[in-house]
Amino acid sequence: MQLVYACRRENVFPHTGAGMNLPGGAARAVFLTRSKAMGFDGLELSAGAPNDDDGIAALRDELGVAGLPCLAVRGGGGFTHPKTHDGSKQRLKDAARYAAKVGATVVNTVLGTPARDPSGPGLAWGESVCQGSSRTATHDDYERTANAMIEAAAVAADVGVDITIEVHQHSIIDNSWSALRLMDLVDRPNVGINPDLGNVLWTYDEPEESCEAAIVALAPHTKYWHCKNLYRVNVPDLQRSIFLQVPLPEGEIDYRFALTALRGAGYAGHIAIEGIRLGDQFRRDRASVDYMRDLLAE
Repeated sequence: MQLVYACRRENVFPHTGAGMNLPGGAARAVFLTRSKAMGFDGLELSAGAPNDDDGIAALRDELGVAGLPCLAVRGGGGFTHPKTHDGSKQRLKDAARYAAKVGATVVNTVLGTPARDPSGPGLAWGESVCQGSSRTATHDDYERTANAMIEAAAVAADVGVDITIEVHQHSIIDNSWSALRLMDLVDRPNVGINPDLGNVLWTYDEPEESCEAAIVALAPHTKYWHCKNLYRVNVPDLQRSIFLQVPLPEGEIDYRFALTALRGAGYAGHIAIEGIRLGDQFRRDRASVDYMRDLLAE
């Protein structure tokens, strides 16, 4: 199993950025050197930058020299809203082609849905309601999403790329039953699930299911795996929970149980560590790498 750095903080002095991609300039070399030293085998990056063949080839070469190839890319979007349906489908197809050019074998997508009520409840994480969730999804939402995924899967198959759908808040795929429902409809060998247990934990103020139940149900369908850990601070009177991200050996998700479940189902794919968003990511994410390496050795 290869460890992928799904970095969420890109600040390396003097560079500051949005946190989801490689820093530019001289800071990039520092970032790559430190990321490799932490023990990662490769990177997860957003699709589309650079967007020309020469630029993609240059990036692939640069990452190869650093020993951190791009192993997965992010791209796509949700299909349940007519405003975003066509654009999401095109982005997912483009991401598959981008992945093949940059050398990645996986495109991870989130079926995010635009807010139906921008002034209403359910916009944040950890509320008692969640806009765009499986609770409010219709059968037509799943059928429309499956049709779009089947079309994109054909493009991905042509270039030798898998597509994974991330279990995610504000999405019709936000728990195990909804993920399995969509898998039944899509039924393509190069489409699988990314069972991000952190998202199961922080979608609602009270989780819909335990992380243990979710990973056991989804392990046979997993093709890529995001890992992060959280502490949940529940405020019952407000029907809200606040979440604090911590390195993998801390928090409320038992990754020893989760990894054992995946290995028992025969999973041998990438493990993507979703990086810390605040503080010294190189110190804190190193703790996550060391912990996962210890579990894999056991």
